[in-house]
Formats: sequence, structure tokens, C-alpha cells
Amino acid sequence: MKKTIALLLGIVGCASAEVYQANGIRIGEVDQDSAIVWTRMTRNVELNRGGARFVMPEKKTETKKKKKKGKTNKLPTMAQQLPAGKTLDDMEGAVPGAPGEVRLSWSSKGGKLFSSAWKPVDTAKDFTCQFKLENLKPATEYALKIESRDAGGKAGQTVTGKFRTAPPVDKTVPVTFTVVTGQDYTRRDDAVNGHKIYPHMLALDPDFFIHTGDIEYYDKADPYSTCIELARFKWNRVYGLPNQVAFHKNVASYFIKDDHDTLKNDAWPEQNYGDLTWQQGLEIFREQFPVLEKNYRTIRWGKDLQIWLMEGRDFRSPNTMPDGSEKTIWGKEQKEWFFRTVKESDATFRVLISPTPIVGPDRGNKNDNHANEGFMHEGNEVRKFIASQKNMFTACGDRHWQYVSVDQTHGMKEFSCGPTSNKHAGGWSNDKLLPEHRYLNVQGGFLAITVDRQGGKPVLTARHYNVDGKVCNEDVNPAK
Repeated sequence: MKKTIALLLGIVGCASAEVYQANGIRIGEVDQDSAIVWTRMTRNVELNRGGARFVMPEKKTETKKKKKKGKTNKLPTMAQQLPAGKTLDDMEGAVPGAPGEVRLSWSSKGGKLFSSAWKPVDTAKDFTCQFKLENLKPATEYALKIESRDAGGKAGQTVTGKFRTAPPVDKTVPVTFTVVTGQDYTRRDDAVNGHKIYPHMLALDPDFFIHTGDIEYYDKADPYSTCIELARFKWNRVYGLPNQVAFHKNVASYFIKDDHDTLKNDAWPEQNYGDLTWQQGLEIFREQFPVLEKNYRTIRWGKDLQIWLMEGRDFRSPNTMPDGSEKTIWGKEQKEWFFRTVKESDATFRVLISPTPIVGPDRGNKNDNHANEGFMHEGNEVRKFIASQKNMFTACGDRHWQYVSVDQTHGMKEFSCGPTSNKHAGGWSNDKLLPEHRYLNVQGGFLAITVDRQGGKPVLTARHYNVDGKVCNEDVNPAK
């Protein structure tokens, strides 16, 4: 059995492989007894390092009017962004898919080895495949191995990984998780390997990881993802970067989408972005990530921690709707679920993970989140409720700066993780310190939250890191 575990945890490959898994493994929706494992079969062992560059058309939007004749600019098509005679597979960063089959094996240390049947990748879903693991043991580390073979049965690349399941709800254990937002290929800070934060997060050995959204930007150039093919291209490219691949095969993750990785900036249901429809945006996200069909959920991680991950796009009202009791970001069903499950929880600490701010403060020209005037009615409702709960906090994404803020009316505390790179930081200034702020820093990096016992008493500590893995702020919260 020791030999089996060593094989599962080792780096296994096939020098003469005809198919590969250049996008690695993503492990999602882990709880006490289940998980979803994602992979994608590819034609090449890594992303295209020496490909052609996209044509960079003049930036265009769907709403900006031309000065002459009052016409609306059209978004660039895929053909307009490709160099003459080139296809997507020829472009820098391309990770073309390949048909074939994959098989997943998993085992705990000293436990029985399990294997799935060979399963074809879905050629209609970008050559991806997902496995649902069930009947797992809580508080257990599992080793994973995914083998591949091409359509003719010839062995391809094998990739390995690992993750830990959540502990039982009555078990007191320390837990650390990391939170990020705002990531894209063109704003990476290591041109070869990807975003620098990933090795630093991995060094913390987090129990799990949360991406709060804006994981890629369909509506940013190089290319503008105005169709399904370009949207998939961007996912394959950013998750073909070595730092991302190395991190995600070793850490359980929960993925939340926001506007830029659903469709476009400040998007709401039934809009389009070029030829990319709202429904396609939803389907692509479920295709590219191991997530649930209805992507709001709560996860208990031992006695002292429970988290809630919210869906901020699927159920929202149009931003242009007048504010009031009927205007919503979460939707009636999700909001009722949130209030009910929070009240039912007996976890020591409860943390809401939101793709967008609840407290802020945010810029005055924004109108897309609970910290803005456009959603003030529901925002006040949420802030008042959370502030009434003992030991409850919010961690949010979306904003391109780090902060710790306390709502001046109700006293609710919020941690903003900040974007994944310094190139991505902005939108605020460090000299604009407001009464709400307990910490403010316009920089890239990540947030790490630890819940443990100090002198027998539960404590939640939130630490903000910069892109080089240095702690820039520590916020300590003993349980009340």
C-alpha cells in the first residue's frame, strides 16, 4: 500500500504520450464526504509559448456612441482579432483540446485504492471531464491520480494531486484558507510561470482556497471574448500557467463567478457580450470549474468555522432598476436560504464569502454591489443581519485594493482580499483613508484566514499578504 500511495503522490508522466493534461487538476466542492475532480485532455504538454499575438483593435464597447452619426460601436469578432492565416491554436497561450479517455484513482494513506472506469472527455464541453467522489472519510488526506489515453487507446500523460476533506462538525481543529479575486493572463506578474501569489499560498498549506470571481476578463483585450471559442481560450490559457497548475492539484478549491467571468462588466441576466450569451456564460463556468449547478452553498469545517459562498449574478435585478425592497443581488430564494442557515448554525465563527463588497466603502461612480447606492436597501438589510450575529464576518472580492472595514452604522466587519497582482491593483489611493477603514493598501496579494484555539479560546485571524508572500496586516478577532 505504501508503494501505491507513493505512486499516487509522485510525478508521473509519459515521454511518448499522444495526449496530455496541460491544465492539470482542479478539486472542488469538498466537504466531509465528497468532492468533484476536474481535468481536461489536451493535444500538447503545455500552453503555446511561442505563438502569434492577437490583433489589438481599438477598444470598443456596446454603449459608447460614436461622435459622428450617433452609431454604436460593434465589438470585435474572433476573425477580426486573429492575424491573417492564423487559428486559435496558433496563438500564444493556446492549449488545444484532444479527444480520448481519462481514469481517476484515489486513496487515503493506508486506505483502499479506488479507481473509476475509463471515462471519455466531453468534446462538446472543451474536452473536459469531471468525477464526483462520494463516501469519503472526514478529516482525511486523499491522493489522486488521473491517467489518460487517446482515442486509439495509447497511453497519455498521468497527473497526480491531493486534497483534504473537511473535519466533522463537532471536531475542534485549526483551519486556514486563502481568498483571492481579480486575475487574468495579461496582468500576471511572472511572465513564464503565472501569478506569483500561488507558490506563496501553497507554502501556507491551506485547507482550502476560494476564488471570489473575476477569475478571467472576457471584456478585456488580447482577446475580447465575444464568443464561446474565445472564452474557452482564455480559461485554457490562464490555467495552463505552471503556478496555477501546481497550486490547484494540491489544494481543494471553491470557485465563485462574478461579472467579467460570466459575460462583461456589471452584467446581469439575459445580456449578451458580442455573440456570447448570458446562458453560454453560465454553462462555460460550470464546464471549466468543478462547481455545483446552483452555485451558492455553505460548508462546515469543524466546530469553529462555517462559510457561506454566495452567487451574485444569476438572480440579480438590473442595475438600472430603481432601488427598493424588490431590487436584489441575491434573489429571494438565496437570501432566505442565507438568513435561515446562518441562524441554524452553531459554528463558533461564521464567514460570508461574497464576490462583491457588502461594506466597502466603494467608489462613488460604481452601482453594482451592496456597498453602492443602487443596492442600498438590500445592503442595509444584509449588514444589519450580519452585525446582529455573534462572531460573523465577511470576506469579499471584486475591489482592486485590500482593506479591513467596519460598517459605521451596524458594526459589521469586512475583509477585502485585493487582486492577484500589483498590475491589477488600483481604483483607490492609500491616502484616502476613511473612518470605516481599519487597514487599507492598494496592492495585489491575497487574504489568509485562520481559525484556531489560543489558550483554549477560539480566535479568527485575518492576514493580508502582498504578492511576495509578506504579511502586511494582521487582524485578530477572539470569539465573543
